[in-house]
Amino acid sequence: MARVFTLPALDDAPMAPGLYVVATPIGNLRDITLRALDVLNQADLVLAEDTRVTGKLLSIYGLSAKMERHDEHAAERSRPKALAALAAGKRVVLVSDAGTPLISDPGYRLVREAATAGHPVIPIPGASAMLAGLSAAGLPTDRFLFVGFPPPKSAARRTFLTEFAGVRATLVFFEGGSRLAATLADMAAVLGDREAVVCRELTKLYETFYRGPLATLAADPKLDAPKGEIVILVGPGREVEASAADADAALADALSRLKPADAAAEVAKALGLPRRDLYRRALELKDSGELKDSGELKDSGDLKDSGKLKP
Repeated sequence: MARVFTLPALDDAPMAPGLYVVATPIGNLRDITLRALDVLNQADLVLAEDTRVTGKLLSIYGLSAKMERHDEHAAERSRPKALAALAAGKRVVLVSDAGTPLISDPGYRLVREAATAGHPVIPIPGASAMLAGLSAAGLPTDRFLFVGFPPPKSAARRTFLTEFAGVRATLVFFEGGSRLAATLADMAAVLGDREAVVCRELTKLYETFYRGPLATLAADPKLDAPKGEIVILVGPGREVEASAADADAALADALSRLKPADAAAEVAKALGLPRRDLYRRALELKDSGELKDSGELKDSGDLKDSGKLKP
């Protein structure tokens, strides 16, 4: 039988109408906030990804509410009901099965339409698997990019990962345990053997962190189809320095085939350098006559100061 928690007195001050986007626990049920309980207690309508999951959560805390299923299949039916309730001055709550709504979960169309219609949209922050993983991974957090779930098939997954190969930030992925080893191997092949952390069962009894280079993690037998919820964090690629000569040589080759804008884009992707700076340099090379007929560069001594470009 589910344990019913003893709660502090809920705030019974009347709650303003609007759409409340409420975070719920990702594992440990005590990770719900008191404010979230206040809001759920006064909700006129709760939109839930799975009403059975949310119903259990409400029951554990001794709460009850009118619920409507709101997932990718039911949203076209439930969204008009929610908007009508908001127009009637009701308090509508959006939750997902776990964590913060809209983070790899349905709901953004409802939030957008509610805001467009002039209804207040109030975030009630709390648990997030993405942020929990970042906080404990020990990877750079000054820049990070949430990528979500990669495609299930290897070929599509590698194409997908290529889009992020040049991103100078920690990448955050969700993945299922059955595909974990294959995904880690594809990440190592496409992104390089970067430092990474695999977080399993965050906030739950068997919470575990695995740290190391991607290729090492991919070969770890403990990560071959483990059970549980998985978050993968991949550190940013090493900073690449390209000399002025390297950049100019690459531009010269590209300019023999492409327009300056396209040449700059190609070299930026290949060397990890700023496209705008390369475009400006490509125009200089064409205008100055520094390109020989063969497409090679004359000695220019350019990209000044340190003689290097950094991404």
